[in-house]
Amino acid sequence: MSGEPRGAGRGDDRRRRRPDQTHGRPGGSNRHPQKRRPQQRHGQQAPAGRRRAPDARAVALTVLAAVRERAAYANLALPAELRKAGLDSRDAALATELTYGTLRAQGLLDRIVELAASRPVGEIDAPVLDVVRLGAYQLLFTRIGAHAAVDTSVEAARTAGLGRAGAFVNAVLRKVAARDRPDWLDALREGVTDPVARLAVGTAHPEWIARAFAEALGADAARLPDLLAADDARPKVHLAARPGAISAEELALVTGGREGGLSPYAVHLDSGDPGTLDAVRDGLAVVQDEGSQLVALAAARAPLDGPDSGRWLDLCAGPGGKAVMLGALAEIEGAAVTGVEISPHRADLVRQATRDLPVEVHTRDGRAPELEPGFDRILLDAPCSGLGALRRRPEARWRKTAADIHPLAALQRELLESALRLLRPGGVTVYATCSPHLSETVSVVREASRRADVELVDIRESLPELTDAGEGPWVQLWPHRHGTDAMFMAALRRRSDAPA
Repeated sequence: MSGEPRGAGRGDDRRRRRPDQTHGRPGGSNRHPQKRRPQQRHGQQAPAGRRRAPDARAVALTVLAAVRERAAYANLALPAELRKAGLDSRDAALATELTYGTLRAQGLLDRIVELAASRPVGEIDAPVLDVVRLGAYQLLFTRIGAHAAVDTSVEAARTAGLGRAGAFVNAVLRKVAARDRPDWLDALREGVTDPVARLAVGTAHPEWIARAFAEALGADAARLPDLLAADDARPKVHLAARPGAISAEELALVTGGREGGLSPYAVHLDSGDPGTLDAVRDGLAVVQDEGSQLVALAAARAPLDGPDSGRWLDLCAGPGGKAVMLGALAEIEGAAVTGVEISPHRADLVRQATRDLPVEVHTRDGRAPELEPGFDRILLDAPCSGLGALRRRPEARWRKTAADIHPLAALQRELLESALRLLRPGGVTVYATCSPHLSETVSVVREASRRADVELVDIRESLPELTDAGEGPWVQLWPHRHGTDAMFMAALRRRSDAPA
C-alpha cells in the first residue's frame, strides 16, 4: 500500500480536544450532552450556511459508509463523491489513498483495533468504527503525523454528531499510535508458524484467499509474496480503444496515456477519473482491464473447424465491457453478437453500451437461454468470486468467504454445459473467470473437457502478444507478472464429428 506524499495533512495539527471531553461508549446516547457552541446543539450539524466543505477525510468517510450500508462498490462511489466535493488534485489523491487503503486493509485494521480497544469490533458502533479504521490507516500506512491523524479523527466524530465517541476514538488511536506497523504485525503473528498465514497477516489478505492463491500459483508458489504485494498496490487505469473506431496509439495521444504491452487496444493511465475523458464519453474507449481485453480477443480469434458464419454469442454479457469489445470485433468481421444477461438492469447496461454495434441483447438465464444452437463462437465470462480483481475492488476481499466458492463453481459448470450445447460442431467456447481459484478455473474446464464431443484448444495460440503465458492449454494472468487482473481463460471446441 502506497504511502502519502510528504506534507499531507498540514493544517490539521491543531488540537480540538475540550476540557469537558470524557470517555464514553461510542455512539452513546444524548442524555448527557457536552457543552457546545451556541449555534450547534449536540448531534446536529452546523447550519447550512456554516457547514464546512468536504475535505479528503470527509469524502473517505462518506464512501466507507456507502460501502458498509449499501454494499456500494468503492470504485464507483468514490469518483462520484470526488466530483461532488470539488477537491483539488492533491486532496483528491489523498481521499483516494485513504478510501482504498482503509478498505483494503480493513481486516488487518480491525484486528489491531480490537487489541487497542480491548473489545471486538462488532461491539463498536459502525459509524464510529469507520472513523477509527480511517484514523488507524493513517497512523500505520501513511506518513501523516500521529498528531494530525488522531485530532482529525476526533474532529470527524464530533462533526458527525457521534455522541461522546470522540473520547473513545482519541483513546483507541493513541494506543494504535504507540506502536508502528511492524510491531503490530509481530503481535498479530505471535504463535503463527504457517508461512502462508503469516504472509496473509502482513499483506491484509484473509488467510483462505492467500492459500487459494498459493495453490493456483502451483510451481510458482514462491512468488506468493510478490502476488500479494501486487494485489495491494494501486492499479493503473486501463482503457480499451474501440476496434474500428480509434487506435491505441491515437487514444494514448488524446488521453496522455501509454499503450499497453499485451492487448493491441490497451492504453494505461497512471491515475485520474476516466469518466471525464472525451474519448470515454464519446464511446471511442471503455474502461477495461487489459486482461479482460485479452479474453474478448481470444474469443474472436480462436481457431474454428470450418468457416465462421458470423453467429457469435456472449452468454453472460453484463455489464457490457467485453460485449463492446466483442461487438466491435464482430462488426469488423461482418459477424453479429447475441448477448444474454439474466439481470434486467445489467442487460439494459449492455444495450446502452452496444447500442451502435451489431449486438442484440436478451434478458434470459444463460443456463437455458432458449436460443437456436449453432453458434460459431461463444464467450462465457462466468459469474465468479472476483478474487482476481481485488486490487480494483478493495472492499471485496472482506465480503467474500470460502463458502461462496462451491455454489459459484456449480453455476459455472451449468453455464459451460449450456455454452457447449449451443456450439456448432467445430465451434469454440472461451470460458473465462476473473478468479484464479482452482475450483472456478481448472476444475471446471477439466470436467467439461471429459465430454466425448469436446476438445481443449491451446488458447495461447490466439494471443501471440502474450509471451509469458505459462504451459497451457489455458492461460492464467497475474497482477505481479502481467500487470492485469488475475483473469483465467480456456478454449473448448466441439469436435467436427459431433452431432449437430
